[in-house]
Amino acid sequence: MKAVFLDRDGTIGGTGGGVHPFEFSLYEFAPDAIKVLNDLGLKVFLYTNQTRVGRGYFTEDELIKGFEIMKEDLVKQSAFLDDIFYCPHKPEDGCECQKPKIGLLIKAKEKYNLNLNECYVVGDTGNSDMLAANLAGTKKVLVKTGWGEGSLTTHRENWKDVEPDYIANDLVDAVSWISNDLKRK
Repeated sequence: MKAVFLDRDGTIGGTGGGVHPFEFSLYEFAPDAIKVLNDLGLKVFLYTNQTRVGRGYFTEDELIKGFEIMKEDLVKQSAFLDDIFYCPHKPEDGCECQKPKIGLLIKAKEKYNLNLNECYVVGDTGNSDMLAANLAGTKKVLVKTGWGEGSLTTHRENWKDVEPDYIANDLVDAVSWISNDLKRK
């Protein structure tokens, strides 16, 4: 089973920083890009740190309701997420699920019998998304939306030993690269 793990904030919508679930909106192009992944027969997972839950900015119930709103928006455009994996903990909690740790990826691997070496992580941050992808052995696709440009410039030192497999302008570009990468195999 092959899968694509999509970061939320800065990758499929939002600004890059944590946005309240009721204020989050998908990028205009995100549903069509996700639908392409659906049509390729890949599992599509949302994969996101939501530390603002642990820090008290909003509740886990609000986060889950926000996910439901987002899923409804996707369905209206014939796209869907197969599952959602999120970390609600504060950074100082020391959990195993917060990116760049790979607990969420391992949970998905076990639940869906995935070979992580055949999966993709798409995200906008080098020091969480790309580091986690590297540790888990997935392919790494960095998008320039959200905090992507800053990850490649101002914050590149934080993840200097990791090279993305592809640097995409946005999710549409990332999905095109994934599609072509699958055809090469």
